Amino acid sequence: MGGVSDEVLLARAFLSRVGEPADVPLWRMVRDDGPVATAAALRAGTLRGPDFAATTARAVDADPEADLEAAQRHGMRLVVPEADEWPHFAFAALEACGLRRAAAWSRGLRKRHDRGELVPPLALWVRGVLDLATVGVRSVALVGARAASEYGEWVARDFAARLAEKGFVVVSGGAHGIDTAAHRGALAVGGETLLVSAGGLDRAYPPGNASLFDRVAETGLLVSESPPGADPRRHRFLTRNRIIAALGTGTVVVEASERSGALNTAIHCARLGRPLMAVPGPIGSRQSAGCHRLIRSETDPARLVTSVADVIELVGSAADLPAAPPARTDALAGAADRTQRLDGLESTARRVFDAFPARGWVGPDRLAVASGIAPLAVIRTLPMLELAGLVQSSAAGYRIARRSDGHQRPP
Repeated sequence: MGGVSDEVLLARAFLSRVGEPADVPLWRMVRDDGPVATAAALRAGTLRGPDFAATTARAVDADPEADLEAAQRHGMRLVVPEADEWPHFAFAALEACGLRRAAAWSRGLRKRHDRGELVPPLALWVRGVLDLATVGVRSVALVGARAASEYGEWVARDFAARLAEKGFVVVSGGAHGIDTAAHRGALAVGGETLLVSAGGLDRAYPPGNASLFDRVAETGLLVSESPPGADPRRHRFLTRNRIIAALGTGTVVVEASERSGALNTAIHCARLGRPLMAVPGPIGSRQSAGCHRLIRSETDPARLVTSVADVIELVGSAADLPAAPPARTDALAGAADRTQRLDGLESTARRVFDAFPARGWVGPDRLAVASGIAPLAVIRTLPMLELAGLVQSSAAGYRIARRSDGHQRPP
């Protein structure tokens, strides 16, 4: 474990087993005193008070050696903050939030244990080939409803595939619905995807996604705060959402109801200062109601995105931007150019131009009748329109210029 002592690795494995994810007092003590000293204090039972009661109780039966052996049998490894593979860049915002929360905690400004606290994990159990340290530099989290619609799943697959083709790691939670569609979209194009699980990685949850977990591990990475054998309890789904938000450069909520767990990830994303995006859906869709609420929120609103280009605009680099805007067709370019020239003319000239037939030559008298403007005023206006390149003149009269530049006269 390059540069990490066995003592530190065992201590971190022990803390991962006895502590619940996002435990502020435990995280603060580990940061202040170190993992080895904290583990020793928990084993000795010297930590008193309600903050450590449950943690101390679990310490009696903890066996970090067995957890590490089980991890090795299942092709897993333990990544700790002291290792080179730790994603310091991705977790920098979590660290800052954790320090603020720990300061408030020490001043007594705390609520009953909040399962959604933004503090970094004490360790991460991982399985796969992707280097965890590189995640969070060029990655996008795609999250959403388990009970997704066909539309939502299509969007998730399409976004994931296109992002993966652009070299982004697709991050999600491995659940049914939007999560599964996102992982599969990235895998379909041979891209990299990272799955953050709420339970031990030796047992896939949901069980029906076991083959998906295996496929992700082949080219990407499975990640969990929980050691082997840990059950994916309800509160662990909420705490793992902060890991998803932290490992994504930005988060896209593809589809979510008003009470979707994906909205919890969105809240974490906003608190971490990362770009939050949401895909709109049909106005009557219950699955998209949460996305619409995020978009219209008065505080930290989500950016509405309808394409991967919209996403990359927020989370990509300068190299992702197109060298030049797409070329317009001659017809579109000519129409835009004509509108711009007309906008620069006075109202009389615009009325005369509007009186021209779509095809054919016309004289000043007919233009005067069609526009309702006196013939003399029409005669004075026509050179102005010709100079602007909007009309052409000949012995036959005047007509709308055929070319976008409008300056070439007919023979």
